[in-house]
Amino acid sequence: MSELMRADVTTELISIAALTALVTDEQCGAVVTFTGDVRNHDGGKEVLSLTYEIHPTAGDQITVIAQTVIDNSDVVKVAVSHRYGEIPIGETAFAVAVSAVHREKAFETCSALVNEIKAKLPIWKHQIFSDGTDEWVNTA
Repeated sequence: MSELMRADVTTELISIAALTALVTDEQCGAVVTFTGDVRNHDGGKEVLSLTYEIHPTAGDQITVIAQTVIDNSDVVKVAVSHRYGEIPIGETAFAVAVSAVHREKAFETCSALVNEIKAKLPIWKHQIFSDGTDEWVNTA
């Protein structure tokens, strides 16, 4: 049975090394990680700043989403974290770490977690562009 070591939304910096440490296990031959970092461009425009706003239930929802994904997988441990608030260019906004006995399950589950959290977590991205325009995006 898979163990959810961490699932949260936070205003704090996210350390992929800390998430990796949470999922490391001697029975596992694979640890797969993902970081979604704030980039300086989107849709052909230069991004000056990015802010994530969350629904009050986002903390509970990220746990439910992650648990649902790992209940249908063959991995050992999982940790996920999504930031909100203003996040500087280059910093991590979303991270996932998955350990498994074999690499294929770790890769599959990491990808499924990223996709499901992006699709279902109640979080909205607000980008401000260098041309003075801004954009709200209804996904993580």
